[in-house]
Amino acid sequence: MSDHHVIFMPSGKRGRFATGTPVLTAARQLGVDLDSVCGGRGICSKCQVAPGRGDFPKLGISVRADALSEVNAVERRYDEKRGLAPGRRLGCQATVQGDVVIDVPPESQVHRQVVRKEARGAPIRMDPATRLHVVTVEEPDMDAPSGDLERLQAALKTEWNVDAPTLPLPLLGRLQKVLRAGKWQITVAVNHEENRIAGLWPGLREDPVVGLAIDLGSTTIAAHLCDLSTGEVRASGGVMNPQIRFGEDLMSRVSYAMMNPGGDAEMTRAVREALDALTRELAAEAGVAADDILEAVIVCNPVMHHLLLGVDPVELGQSPFALATSDALRLGAAEIGLEAMAAGARVYVLPCIAGHVGADAAAVALAQGPDRDTPMTLIVDVGTNAEILLGNRARLLACSSPTGPAFEGAQISAGQRAAPGAIERVRIDPDTKEPRFRVIGSELWSDDPGFAEATAATGVTGICGSGIIEAVAEMRLAGILDATGLIGSAAQVGTDRCAADGRTHAYRLWSDGDRDIRVTQGDIRAIQLAKSALYAGARLLMDEAGVETLDQVTLAGAFGAHISPRHAIVLGMIPDAPLDRVTSAGNAAGHGARMALCDRGARAHIEGLVRRIEKVETAVAPRFQEHFVAANAIPHATASFPHLAGEVTLPDVSWNVATTGRRRRRSS
Repeated sequence: MSDHHVIFMPSGKRGRFATGTPVLTAARQLGVDLDSVCGGRGICSKCQVAPGRGDFPKLGISVRADALSEVNAVERRYDEKRGLAPGRRLGCQATVQGDVVIDVPPESQVHRQVVRKEARGAPIRMDPATRLHVVTVEEPDMDAPSGDLERLQAALKTEWNVDAPTLPLPLLGRLQKVLRAGKWQITVAVNHEENRIAGLWPGLREDPVVGLAIDLGSTTIAAHLCDLSTGEVRASGGVMNPQIRFGEDLMSRVSYAMMNPGGDAEMTRAVREALDALTRELAAEAGVAADDILEAVIVCNPVMHHLLLGVDPVELGQSPFALATSDALRLGAAEIGLEAMAAGARVYVLPCIAGHVGADAAAVALAQGPDRDTPMTLIVDVGTNAEILLGNRARLLACSSPTGPAFEGAQISAGQRAAPGAIERVRIDPDTKEPRFRVIGSELWSDDPGFAEATAATGVTGICGSGIIEAVAEMRLAGILDATGLIGSAAQVGTDRCAADGRTHAYRLWSDGDRDIRVTQGDIRAIQLAKSALYAGARLLMDEAGVETLDQVTLAGAFGAHISPRHAIVLGMIPDAPLDRVTSAGNAAGHGARMALCDRGARAHIEGLVRRIEKVETAVAPRFQEHFVAANAIPHATASFPHLAGEVTLPDVSWNVATTGRRRRRSS
């Protein structure tokens, strides 16, 4: 009986399992967060999974159509009684028959993902594109025959000086019933940017209209449902981007589209369905009808931009990385398959800056406004693909840097995305080398009284992105790591928490006797590669701008909001800067989307600013590789980091490999 590769997404956990192994069993053995209440009898449906098909180059496998067993009688019975979504299988019934990639949807996870993309309360100027107008329309007259639409347009002109707005066909079919239900008084929502009618209601509508600000990321999708009269956020929420099952990073998804005919359409369909589901969820939370949502603003990176629009992203995977369009787009929601919103709803997509620097970076620029200030500011939107802006009112540059998913817990041995039970904060005593930590869902540290009771419901499940960053930085501060990123042995470091792990060593953060959460040499390497790409992109922009120092560093993005500035600089993620000048902007892209939703002037501003931003392509820049290699050291091989030196003292150790294969310590 042969073994097969089984990879679970979005966790990235993988293993080899014999033919006939139930998917639920494989998930449990790998520690994958897959729910089950009925004990695997096919009754509760909590263990629903979605198997992938086709080629997954980044994962190194191809998935055949028969990678899982055929649908059995239990699944058929459940589907008949309660219904299974297309492509879904019950993990307790489906068995492994070949190499397979399995997506665990959010509703099948015990610990739901915490999508940390809150709206910030910064003031927003209110000048929305869509406004409500109440008019009284003349009744039809045999002596002066005209259509209801023409008389509505005449009333809008007379009472509001709105000049003959167009009416979408779905609304034209409702116009006559609405007019007569309101006894010829009607509330009309007009999109003044496009001079189109977006909604119709009989009589006086007292409820305000609402719109969505959507940050469509490669890993997470976040949205804020906003009152278009006040800017108030009525509801916020987020989901994991279902495209993760096709590849964790952008180029993996481009590769999937290249290797699998129709793969781009498959990814487009997945993200549109997720947006519709999130729209309905937020509407329900806010107590409004989903079809009362009249407008949406979407920000996203270029690959997400093309896949949302239904454009094959293949050109973005090869030089010169050409976009189908970089301009702002004004579309009908139905044109891009968003069916949950109002029939006349409009969608505004911010302009992209370049082939690898998208509308999300434009939204960050809009929210942070470096073009309106004099300090030399570096803005880093940290994610699977980091967007970086540098400049001030005189000049603004931008690039993207392929950091990969390690910062979000993927490619880490005990890594997971942010969810209750994940280690998010770490401190290591430099003398005893003993760690303490905090997990998501509890304010207590692991050495505080009551920690075990406070975390009993979730346990300690793994380590997320902010946790692994702090762990690696703390290991460097404690002398467990040397400047090259090498972990010392127990004898060298002075703690039995450092143990042999094959030909290298690993540091144990936590153990309950049955399971360890460790930081391995492979984890260190994954973080080194990610942080080196981030640093190299920032340094490349500094070279282009001709500057050696920074006045301000802003860490943007939902993940950036949870990064400790001190640990980020110890790690060498960003160039050296005064710690008190390194700040977090939270979800700046989401805030920029809200600005564009609520203020037509913000749209005009960003469309003009994008044309002024200078684009730097890291893929072809000769010095990027040079900066990348030097940044592999922690914090850096050559840069002195004077501000950091004034704050901390890094242990001067080096772990070398002797010819015997053993490690020895020397002063560097």
